[in-house]
Amino acid sequence: MGREFIKLFDKWAETYDNTVVGHDKEYKEVFEGYDEILEEVASKVNGTVVEFGVGTGNLSKKLLEKGYNVLGIEPSKEMRIIAQQKVPALSLLDGDFLNLPELNVNIDAFVSTWAFHHLTDEEKNVAIEKYSQLLEKGGKVVFADTVYENPDAKRAVIEDAEQKGFKNLAEDLNREYYTTIDILRKQFAEHGFYVTFKQLNKFVWLIEAEKQ
Repeated sequence: MGREFIKLFDKWAETYDNTVVGHDKEYKEVFEGYDEILEEVASKVNGTVVEFGVGTGNLSKKLLEKGYNVLGIEPSKEMRIIAQQKVPALSLLDGDFLNLPELNVNIDAFVSTWAFHHLTDEEKNVAIEKYSQLLEKGGKVVFADTVYENPDAKRAVIEDAEQKGFKNLAEDLNREYYTTIDILRKQFAEHGFYVTFKQLNKFVWLIEAEKQ
């Protein structure tokens, strides 16, 4: 994820789990169906899985419970502390979408939830190219994140947040690098992936890409 957001996540670490279960009304729709979305991502992969943006370890726990070999990547120190407390068995390293530590393993899948939007479109493209180089045929990238069908859809969601008085959410949607399905489809295709998109709630789409 973009390193410019680390301080935000360090500050958010203590209350993150309360946010994702709906206690923050501004972000309730963003995280609607949170546990089911994590379960869907976890169900799409197997083997050795690298998770970006581990946060407090909620997806990591599901992956480990399925018997996968999980390598967690998280740039926020405060998030890593909580994740390690919650999921002691997790192998957890400092890093991000673009800066992976030396892993020295064959990777079957990359996963992430609510995080890929921290990269600009240009950075997303660089990241996808990197994953293509690290995966064998059949390897997967499975991300769940806020994306939009088109720019008009993005504007409509931001206007809705503003009309509801959700100032923090509106600022977030304007500030961070939320992209469109067409851009992601093109990027994954250019780097040898077949990609599909499935809407999971008002904000979040499942992005499932398989190396061809």
